[in-house]
Amino acid sequence: MKSDLFSSEHMVQAATVPGMTLQNSKSIKYAVNGEMHARQGSMIAFRGSLQFERKGQGIGGMLKRAVTGEGLALMAVRGQGEAWFAHEAANCFIVEMEQGDVLTVNGRNVLCFDATLAYEIKTVKGAGMTGGGLFNSVFSGYGKLGLICEGQPLVIPVTAGQPVYVDTDAVVGWSERLTTSLHRSQSFGSMVRGGSGEAVQLMLQGEGFVIVRPSEAKPEKASAG
Repeated sequence: MKSDLFSSEHMVQAATVPGMTLQNSKSIKYAVNGEMHARQGSMIAFRGSLQFERKGQGIGGMLKRAVTGEGLALMAVRGQGEAWFAHEAANCFIVEMEQGDVLTVNGRNVLCFDATLAYEIKTVKGAGMTGGGLFNSVFSGYGKLGLICEGQPLVIPVTAGQPVYVDTDAVVGWSERLTTSLHRSQSFGSMVRGGSGEAVQLMLQGEGFVIVRPSEAKPEKASAG
């Protein structure tokens, strides 16, 4: 049987080391040797001896109740084998975190992560009950974090004295030392959204970076997996 489908671009190779790697731009491969965590319903294939457990509360106190503004729920994957994760053909990215790093991420953009990473659900300071979610996921520690984004994200540097304003439905995440607050703009809403209502943006100040998706968020579909 011959086809471009069977080229090396698409053919899966056996993992040589444990952990997370990009399979391609739309999926992440994880060679499990113990335990890792992923969003429920994101596993698209696996091989080996793996167990999947839905989690609503902590694993050893590290995995808090996994509910954000988008209803993100997590599962633990344990055992020996390989698993592939994806979500609605979104682009996948791997962030390697070192001890001392802290990254705040919107729950809708979390795909999977190492069990060595500490994970908390925290309220977004200054954001109140606005779009983009009252709660965000805060990751810290050492390990890899798999993120998804609809389209190619923008990483915008934030410098002292020059805040960055982001649509609350477009923000993916930001670095630790940024402070957040709400900014309301009648003119922004009128010009960009074509309406007369007041628009709300998340204002980020300090030194760091903010990650932005090139589209506004769509409502999350209920996951059965």
